[in-house]
Amino acid sequence: QVHLVESGGGLVQAGGSLRLVCKAPRMITSTFNSAVMGWYRQAPGKQRELVASMAYRRNTNYAESVKGRFTISGDSTKKTVYLQMNSLKPEDTGVYYCNRVDQELPWGQGTQVTVAS
Repeated sequence: QVHLVESGGGLVQAGGSLRLVCKAPRMITSTFNSAVMGWYRQAPGKQRELVASMAYRRNTNYAESVKGRFTISGDSTKKTVYLQMNSLKPEDTGVYYCNRVDQELPWGQGTQVTVAS
């Protein structure tokens, strides 16, 4: 049973932009509205780290490394979370995953982001 499906990654030049999409088809709307959703990044050879989180229609939080460049948002009608990534840097390269921060779900396959210098 698939809980989370990420997409939108790709190869981009430094300074470029990407918009990641995470769908949570099994999550009911009320749960989506109360959950804390996050985007995580796993760079090559490194542990997975939380880069952005969102309590739906409430506060958002960002890792210092992405603050001012990434924006997390959501659409409860589509049970979808987005990550708009601007001014991308080579160090943003990695596999990006979404998940609940407050109550972890089975991880999806992630989406690869590669930023070329």
